[in-house]
Order: sequence, then structure tokens, then C-alpha cells
Amino acid sequence: MAGVGVVGTALLAAAAVCLGSGCSNIGYYGQAVAGHLSLMAKAKPAADWLADSHTPAALRARLQLSQQIRDFAITELKLPDNHSYRAYADLQRSAAVWNVVATPELSLTLKTWCFALMGCVGYRGYFDRADADALAATLRAQGMEVSVYGVPAYSTLGWADWLGGDPLLNTFIDWPEGELARLIFHELAHQVAYAADDTTFNESFATAVERIGGQRWLATRPQASADYDVFAQRRADYRDLMQRQRDRLQALYASDLDDAAKRVRKSELMARWRGEYQDLKQQRWGGYGGYDSAVTRANNASFGVQAAYYELVPGFERLFERQGRDFTRFYSEVNRLAALPKAERRATLNANP
Repeated sequence: MAGVGVVGTALLAAAAVCLGSGCSNIGYYGQAVAGHLSLMAKAKPAADWLADSHTPAALRARLQLSQQIRDFAITELKLPDNHSYRAYADLQRSAAVWNVVATPELSLTLKTWCFALMGCVGYRGYFDRADADALAATLRAQGMEVSVYGVPAYSTLGWADWLGGDPLLNTFIDWPEGELARLIFHELAHQVAYAADDTTFNESFATAVERIGGQRWLATRPQASADYDVFAQRRADYRDLMQRQRDRLQALYASDLDDAAKRVRKSELMARWRGEYQDLKQQRWGGYGGYDSAVTRANNASFGVQAAYYELVPGFERLFERQGRDFTRFYSEVNRLAALPKAERRATLNANP
């Protein structure tokens, strides 16, 4: 996946309801509650970090920047004014949670898991990497293609504001300024609208908000914008490369070839795609290899997740324009769509301007 790679599982809310009603798989929900509470216990208001003379200068500067971004999110993007991203926690690990996604061998359709209140989502999140890897091994034994990836932040959809909201974390606080802003905007967008049965709708909406908001933020920060351009172009190039391969695989899996022939052709397409990546790296990026690991590990699950983040983004961007680039009107319309049946929601969003 490119760049931000930020999704929220909102496991705390789902877990609390499930535990109260006595559902199955209590252990999974229990780790979600315990993991989130542990994360919150490490958080301290940003104002306290800034007032502490022992706070390292580099961290102090990033926290100050984060609060400027947070204020911008409220005043300019009309995102929620609450406790989220007003505190900071050092988790002393590289990810907030690890997500597991899986697809069949000859499909890009993500396996879904369903939770109380939250509906069905195409990923399963764990606070312990070992737990995520254990599920991945089980799914691979069932013949599925699996991806396990670290998530730097997740959203509780505003449900945990009484606990202090979603905190800033060491997992992303040092990101380039443009990426830090986009991540905060993305996660706050999840608090604005949520469709209980549609991961792609939710993630594409948040990605549209982060894009629009990120552009507006960087327009006020010329130096940060200049520094960000190279990073953003590489991400766009990689996203396009992923989309082209996704389209090829989708066409292959929908074809009339038998499964044996599809497997042969799939292998050929993956080899071709990895060659295209090497060409891109050498010809446009000057040898930059920041996506090498992702390309080596790429499988159906990787391409399936990529679609969840970007598939509906153009529709949301068109909707923003139709609402006169007014965030309040835009969010109201997105919430109206979220309440519709899924098929009607998609048809309305994808309608021509």
C-alpha cells in the first residue's frame, strides 16, 4: 500500500457491545479493549508535553505542528472539535495495530469479519503482531492469500472521546509534514461519517478528505509543500502502478479461463508487474526503493486493500465540488449516502456530475 495506509477498526466500540451481549470469540474482543485501554493509559495531553522541560526539542516541535494542524482541521475543514489528537503517547513500537486482510487465490474480494454495531469490515486488527501472524497462518492454510501490515493509527469514530479521544502516537508523529496533516484529517473524517457495511465507502471518503485537506494545508505552507512534492509524486506513481495491475488481475479472474490457466496467467502478470516497478524505480525515481518490500510481498490481498482506500475517491471529490466545496454541506450529503442501502449508495456516488 502507498503512503498513508491509515484505517481504523473502531474495535473498542464493537468489543464493548459484544462483551455485553455474550457473543463468540471473546478473546479477540478482549484484546481489542485491553489494547486500546493500554494505549490510552500511555497518552498525556500535548500541552503537558509542551510544558515539560524534559521533552526533547524535536518532539516539542512536532507536537506544536500537530496542534496547528488540529486547529486547521476544525476551522478550515469543519472536522470535529473534540479531544482527538490533543494528547500524545509513545507506544515504543512501530505500529498501533496490525491488520490482517485476506482474499481467495483467484479473487480480489476481501474476506470480511462482522462486529456488533460496526457492521462488516474487510480486515481484522490486533494489538499484538504475533496474534495477527497466527490468524494469517490459519488463513493461508485455508488456501487464502494474506497480507499483514502495521497501521500507524486507527479511529474509534469519536466513541472514545470520553476517554480522551484518539491520541497522537510515536508511530507517525515524525512523518513529513504533509503526511502528518493528511493522517490527522483522514482519521478525523472517520468521526464524521461511517457506513456500517462498507469499508470501501468509509476509507475512500476519509482519503478524499485527507487529499482535499492536505492540499489546503500545504497551500499555506510553501516550504513544506516543496519538500512534499517528490514524496507525493512517488506515491502517486506507485498507486497508479498498483491500479493497473489490479485492473489486469480483475479482468483475468472474471475471464472464462479455467483455474489452471488463470494461475499460469496470474504468475505471468505478477512477473510483468514487478518488472514495471523496477523500470519505474530506475527511470523516474533515480533508484529510490521505498516500495521494494511491498512489491516483493504483493498478492491479491494487497491489491484488494488498495481498492478500499481509493476506488470511490473520485466520486467523493466530485460530490465535494457539487456541494460548492462547502465542507458542512459535503459531510451532510455523505451521511445521507451512508444511510442508504449499499447498492443505492454506490450508484448515487458514482453518478455523473
